[in-house]
Amino acid sequence: QVQLVESGGGSVQPGGSLTLSCVVSGSIFSIDVMAWYRQAPGKQRESLATITRIGITNYADSVKGRFTISRNNAKNTMYLQMNSLKPEDTAVYYCNSLTPTGTPFGSWGQGTQVTVSS
Repeated sequence: QVQLVESGGGSVQPGGSLTLSCVVSGSIFSIDVMAWYRQAPGKQRESLATITRIGITNYADSVKGRFTISRNNAKNTMYLQMNSLKPEDTAVYYCNSLTPTGTPFGSWGQGTQVTVSS
């Protein structure tokens, strides 16, 4: 089963930036679609962005224009560049691999905490 490890979270002030990383066990090249999610306290896990093997991306309206998803197949790593962070972006961020129908099939990692506060 695909194992994923997220890192790069932290505490930033509103308007700040962070870059998250997701390292995948095995070859990321064999995975067509990868995705970033987040879960805020008391809320359901939210899909933020997806990227295909050839770099086609899609974003949730809540992060469009502020977040950028990318992947480096040679390094088995996916990234999420987050700019113009807002307090409502505070959450635990997760990554996963998706089936062709959009269902996550990797093992959920511990996630990485992002806190945006002044």
